[in-house]
Amino acid sequence: MLTDITLGQYFPGNSFLHHLDPRAKILATMIFIVAIFFANSVATYGIVTAFVVLNFIISRLPAKLILKSLKPLWIIIIFTMGIHVFSTPGEIWWQYGILHITKEGVYQGSLMTARLVFLIVFSSLLTYTTSPIVLTDGIEHLLNPFKRVGVPAHELAMMMTIALRFIPTLLEETNRIMKAQTARGANFTSGSLIQRGKNMIPLLVPLFVSAFRRADDLATAMEARCYRGGEGRTRMNELSYTYRDGIAMVAVLIVTIVLAVMRWVL
Repeated sequence: MLTDITLGQYFPGNSFLHHLDPRAKILATMIFIVAIFFANSVATYGIVTAFVVLNFIISRLPAKLILKSLKPLWIIIIFTMGIHVFSTPGEIWWQYGILHITKEGVYQGSLMTARLVFLIVFSSLLTYTTSPIVLTDGIEHLLNPFKRVGVPAHELAMMMTIALRFIPTLLEETNRIMKAQTARGANFTSGSLIQRGKNMIPLLVPLFVSAFRRADDLATAMEARCYRGGEGRTRMNELSYTYRDGIAMVAVLIVTIVLAVMRWVL
């Protein structure tokens, strides 16, 4: 399952979304995440579904990436569905002892589960279509106004992007160590909870050693290249807004306004 986690991975492409300014993509993602919470009916969720599917089509990403982004979180998705199905009062469809499934529970659980799925899938589009370097520049530019109150914009952006970038690397390393320890007789799937915890020690120790070694190598490489923070740094390619970014922001704002009107006016 570790190999199916796509968080932090970038998939090169030449689509409309790949060419958007990272600042526009970050702001659009934040606005649409808020807009998803405006959806409270089948019609509004239909609009959200259409918009998410349209963005994936425009991005030209493989459809299997949607399933890969959801697969590691299937337990949380099922748990969210179960909480609403078994705890929401209403017209009972099935009952066994204290357990019961209601019509309202199924309806509410379906909406909440769909909301969670949309949050995960749409957020994944940001990292799928934006390289780590460009994402760092976008985050730094958005944090620049906070420099006046002492916020280290460049350093924060660098730390967030490095953390995001190394998630796939650490997962790959974890998977490699698990296979190596399994070949030596380690068992990570059976036994009591305490026993499983003890069995994780041969996995965690080399993983932490590897993580600290990678961090040290990265720090050495940055120092060797005379990295001294964000002061006075220049860029080969400066960020600039284009007509594409305007189209994207207008589209997101239109969807947000429509969902807000359908929730509070209609």
